[in-house]
Amino acid sequence: MTGIEFSISATDGAARRGRLTLAHGTVETPAFMPVGTAGTVKAMTPEGVAATGAEIILGNTYHLMLRPGAGRLATLGGLHQFMNWPKPILTDSGGYQVFSLAGRRTLSENGVLFRSHLDGAEHNLTPERSIEIQRLIGSDIAMVLDECTGWPVTEDEARTSMELSMRWAARSKEAYEPRAGYGLFGIVQGSVFPNLRRESAETLQKTGFDGYAVGGLAVGEGQAQMFDVLDFTVPHLPADRPHYLMGVGKPADIVGAVARGIDMFDCVLPTRSGRTAQAFVTGGTLNLRNARHADDMSPLDATCDCPVCAQYGRAYLHHLIKAGEMLAGMLLTTHNLHYYQSLMKNLRDAIAGGTLAEFRTKFDREQQAGPEDGHHGDH
Repeated sequence: MTGIEFSISATDGAARRGRLTLAHGTVETPAFMPVGTAGTVKAMTPEGVAATGAEIILGNTYHLMLRPGAGRLATLGGLHQFMNWPKPILTDSGGYQVFSLAGRRTLSENGVLFRSHLDGAEHNLTPERSIEIQRLIGSDIAMVLDECTGWPVTEDEARTSMELSMRWAARSKEAYEPRAGYGLFGIVQGSVFPNLRRESAETLQKTGFDGYAVGGLAVGEGQAQMFDVLDFTVPHLPADRPHYLMGVGKPADIVGAVARGIDMFDCVLPTRSGRTAQAFVTGGTLNLRNARHADDMSPLDATCDCPVCAQYGRAYLHHLIKAGEMLAGMLLTTHNLHYYQSLMKNLRDAIAGGTLAEFRTKFDREQQAGPEDGHHGDH
């Protein structure tokens, strides 16, 4: 068998409870992938990431090709062995990072010519080269090279961008060598335009991929518009393949997207927030810089069973942040990733039990009430 296995064990409305079987293990879906940009989930050991319940992480083609280099990674046994993460890895194609290098890149039909942000060296990232790098990295799931359509954007600009991405997707597929347990995902583009999203989804299906991602969202369009795009895009994706919403997002975004048929997520939010004194808790977020935590020995979240909530109080975390101690980021990131993985498990259980509507009602009510100590949002 080539490619990956994906089975759905339960549905609740459009939401799906599934399992992905990959070369390096199984992933229960809906799943959240912590972002390990440069071969590390920031402020965490791989063992610590696994202990939060994460079964798959995301690596970044752009950063890894520049440092330590794809050839070196292959020589050293691939990213799994290099970073001591034996579970599945998905790599993005590098497109998004290259497109954020405004002024340092030139886009053409062939690919993207760009200068490294590290040393200014010139690189040519084509669909074929992106696939080759991801193979050298050893990722279980590779992504096609696409152009991340900007925002705001006209329909004509979105069409031009989407059609280029579709041609690149076909080239990516052509360059990809199928192997058992490994897969290649196509990326639906088309911004907020229903006809473009439909056309993109249909084009990708004709090419044929192991999974289908929705790209070009969480770029400034807002949650309501993002949900609208999912409402008219997901029905055009093959029901028997995994659906991945790239770069999303906040807990409320994830809950709403799962209800619309999304199976996979990644976002820097839980890790970046952990390094900037923000904790995700029942009802919203806490800013641990806030002076009112200085004498509070209660845990971040009384309902959380993570080791941080079991062993440390808010006062200590506040002190670490004030003292500029790196342990602050480590503990808050541990808690945040645990919060996200607990959210995913609760979503999986709700779908399996047919109680997703009740789960969403309770989640929304908690978000409106704010964190347990009565301060809304606490930013």
